[in-house]
Amino acid sequence: MSNLALNREYRPLLGLRDTERGIKYIKDFFQDNLAKKLNLQRVSAPLFLRKGSGINDDLNGVETKATFKIKDDSYSDAECLFSLAKWKRMVLADYGFGQGEGLYTDMNAIRPDEECLDNLHSAYVDQWDWERVISEQERTLEFLKVIVRKIYDVLKRTEAAVDAKYLHVEPMLPEEITFIHSEDLLEMYPDLDARERENRITKERGAVFVIGIGGELADKTLHDGRAPDYDDWTTPTGDGRVGLNGDILLWYPLLNRAVEISSMGIRVDREAMLRQLEIRGVPEKKEMAWHRRLLDGDLPLSVGGGIGQSRLCMYFLRKLHVGEVHASVWPEEMAQRCRDAGVMLL
Repeated sequence: MSNLALNREYRPLLGLRDTERGIKYIKDFFQDNLAKKLNLQRVSAPLFLRKGSGINDDLNGVETKATFKIKDDSYSDAECLFSLAKWKRMVLADYGFGQGEGLYTDMNAIRPDEECLDNLHSAYVDQWDWERVISEQERTLEFLKVIVRKIYDVLKRTEAAVDAKYLHVEPMLPEEITFIHSEDLLEMYPDLDARERENRITKERGAVFVIGIGGELADKTLHDGRAPDYDDWTTPTGDGRVGLNGDILLWYPLLNRAVEISSMGIRVDREAMLRQLEIRGVPEKKEMAWHRRLLDGDLPLSVGGGIGQSRLCMYFLRKLHVGEVHASVWPEEMAQRCRDAGVMLL
């Protein structure tokens, strides 16, 4: 049975209709302020892509994509999105975005191989995907931290606005976000696994950006998996550390755990992608159309990521289950346990 944490003393602060109003308010407020803060323009995004294009995200490389055939295109295969990590960078080039400019879009994905449906994980994923053109000089950890702080400022202002309008409760976010490398977490908590390390540091600090996700740590494990062709998780950053990417984690006391709100990073340049394709044992991918464009210098350097829409709504509206803020399909046992606890799934 999928994991599920329910506090039976919990009662929703908002009813179903006010919850729906709150969802719209959060999404409008956050995306408008994020666009202003990072100089982003909204663009339209696909729900599916042609199979074999190399544009779709492969996540950890083992997850099954939802696929179907298009009748009027000689029954060609299409696959539903996992994310728009590579598509966005292509659009930056094709639409003529310049340095310091960027885009954001609504990304809706189906992940049928989600192994553990629980309070935070669903077969349906919705997030803001964003991407911004940068210069060679901005491919640094310090610049990445600047971007993270800008996003965190928008999170803080969104929380304050939602609390003032709907909840009238004390804020959960601390004044500042803490930066820490995944290798440092391993040294601090060598007897804990990666998720437990994240929980320990995020409970202590409230909001954390874990740097360097995807590469092998000192104990030969990965903090978490990352595809080799979007985030740069191998470029040295000093003090023996590598990686120009990371996750934004927020401590969520209602579930007594860290919640990943965003995965993001500076994207691979030519050298980093070739290096990471070799590490993952898929050097043949460099012959795919998208990868050829990068190798030929047809795609700009960029920074980007995804920010979970439903997870943000869940966090700011103080909900116990992501199904309270988006509609999906859940195991009947899970749905019944939620109903028994007074938690209504959409």
